[in-house]
Amino acid sequence: MEILTESKSLLNPLDRAAEILFGLIMALTFTCSIGVATKGHTQIGELLVGAIGCNMAWGLVDAVMYLTGVLARRSRNKIMFDSVHNPSQIQAARQHISDALPPIVASTIGTDGVEQIRNQLIKVPNVSPRVRLTGDDLKKALALFSLIFISTFPVVVPFVLIHDPGTALRISNVIAIVMMFLCGWSVAKYVGFNKWLMSAAMVSIGILLVAITIALGG
Repeated sequence: MEILTESKSLLNPLDRAAEILFGLIMALTFTCSIGVATKGHTQIGELLVGAIGCNMAWGLVDAVMYLTGVLARRSRNKIMFDSVHNPSQIQAARQHISDALPPIVASTIGTDGVEQIRNQLIKVPNVSPRVRLTGDDLKKALALFSLIFISTFPVVVPFVLIHDPGTALRISNVIAIVMMFLCGWSVAKYVGFNKWLMSAAMVSIGILLVAITIALGG
């Protein structure tokens, strides 16, 4: 059995919005550079390849870091369960449980509440000693990679279909703003925030991050 029950959903709206926003920022860094290109379509083509390649690379990094984090969390959970089932590590088990809880929850339930949780966990059969990745983990890593990679295409397509770089850039920016707006709308719906304010904030944050990235030479 799994060390801890995990969500069956591959990505929640917050995860999806974060990955799409990240992909958009990387793509816009390149497309805004296209806006100042003066050497014709050869340079534009090179920048498009660079935008897609960069998002592929960062998508791969994000996927690998996700899998690394999964292994680290499960290893930590195994340590907690091992201490729970070891009568000589009662205090260590309490500390592990307290650390796993949100601080406000841990401080509210106190030592007695943590002990009740420990007693309930003792009833859970000990887990397999192997900490490993599952098929669902690989699917989620692939989903993370795909979101970053795929989010590049709506932004770069205008440069492929429209010969005038200035017009293509304006259309590309509009597409990116719409995508950021929709990401904010989705997140607001998920967490219960004002949809219009959250969407506007998402667009503002995205534009600001792109500007900072370009200013720093990204």
